[in-house]
Amino acid sequence: MVVSELDCGGLPQEICEQLSREEQVIKIRVDMRKFGKAVTVIEGLPSDKETLKSIAKALKTKLAAGGTYRDDGVIELQGDHRHRVKEILVNEFGFPPENVLIVD
Repeated sequence: MVVSELDCGGLPQEICEQLSREEQVIKIRVDMRKFGKAVTVIEGLPSDKETLKSIAKALKTKLAAGGTYRDDGVIELQGDHRHRVKEILVNEFGFPPENVLIVD
């Protein structure tokens, strides 16, 4: 996510990006689709297209699952991967664990 220095009151860009990342609340839930198929839905990610695309690609590769991303900051993965997604977002992408919520 690219944030200008004007948005952060003159703070350096690295600090501003870290602050915005710590303020995000990411929700992970499972939807049931036709024929009882489970879909993991991840909401609250940065809506920057390149960041979203790279996160979706990494999750699909690590989980060996199909999926897609939407421009509104939502990633959908085939299957129920709630706990693994949280683990990957915290360990690989550096999101704070208290900001990644699993909704049952």
